[in-house]
Amino acid sequence: MRREHKIRVWRCIAFVGLFLCFLLGLGVGAHAQNANDILGKAAAAYENSNGISASFTMFTRSAGQNAGESFEGTIQMKGDKFTLVTPDALTWFNGTTQWTYVERNDEVNVTNPTGEELQFTNPALLLNSYKKGFTAAYKGESTAPNGKAAYDVELTPKKKGDIVKVELQIEKYSNFPARITVTSKNGVSSTIQISQLKTGINQPDRFFVFNEGDYPDVEVIDLR
Repeated sequence: MRREHKIRVWRCIAFVGLFLCFLLGLGVGAHAQNANDILGKAAAAYENSNGISASFTMFTRSAGQNAGESFEGTIQMKGDKFTLVTPDALTWFNGTTQWTYVERNDEVNVTNPTGEELQFTNPALLLNSYKKGFTAAYKGESTAPNGKAAYDVELTPKKKGDIVKVELQIEKYSNFPARITVTSKNGVSSTIQISQLKTGINQPDRFFVFNEGDYPDVEVIDLR
């Protein structure tokens, strides 16, 4: 997999990890009860969703840049499982094993990802640091890109690292995130903006596993 494509794929996968960690309610303290309530309701909304499907746009911008990179994708999630479709790759993750199919190379990379491996790009550090804990602060209300009313919550790492802050915009009535922005100390800002989200998409577990029968000529590279 070419480096620039690998970076894009891993950055997006890292955000999926953050999204899952956030929605599964891992280790966030709060200065304000308001922020704690908002995060708790968002975690409960995901737990009760019976599976979700979402379309999103991801934006990445470096410090001093007026324009950055962007691309669109779709994701389906259930518990700690997901399938992810981006312009560069298709990814399946069943909670333990990850398969990443790169069409231009006609190959599938198979891994059992860990937090350290996901640190290939800065946003991936969230998979470890989020578990260690953030402090949450309520920042007020705003209007989400889809026009709906939203709450703004800012997460600050309890320990210094590559992540400076995480900004969450959470819809007031659905309790689902509308936008997540991660700012790193190197000045890179990465945002996932949710354009459409559906609940009740309860896919069978096999949906989150790569099926070799659907790709008979692909080269499987087992990196486990």
